[in-house]
Amino acid sequence: MAPCVLYIEDNFDNLMLVRRVLQAAGFETVEATSAQEGIELARQVIPDIILIDVNMPDMDGLVATNRLRQIPALDAVPIVAVSANVMRDVQARTLDAGCDGFISKPIDVDRFPDQVLAYIRSRSS
Repeated sequence: MAPCVLYIEDNFDNLMLVRRVLQAAGFETVEATSAQEGIELARQVIPDIILIDVNMPDMDGLVATNRLRQIPALDAVPIVAVSANVMRDVQARTLDAGCDGFISKPIDVDRFPDQVLAYIRSRSS
């Protein structure tokens, strides 16, 4: 069965790029365009991984990550921040908020599916 990726992202172009890249690599994708919608969708779907933009208009991605981490059904689900802000303090804050890792934007379309799969495998082992 194809791994299910929940991508929480407010930028339409980024959303479409990630969808195309992951679906071409055999992943199933579900998307949310707001942090609150993403939290609700995560509860319903229980994806194999959650990718979340750090800068969301309705709720900071780190606050959303903290809320996702409070949902027991998502304990084994890796959460990875995806952001154009590659400052060390931002990356450190993502880990402090409960993210399992960080992928910088713009994504490397050739490496991205393997990066996502590596995070899924790291939580399931």
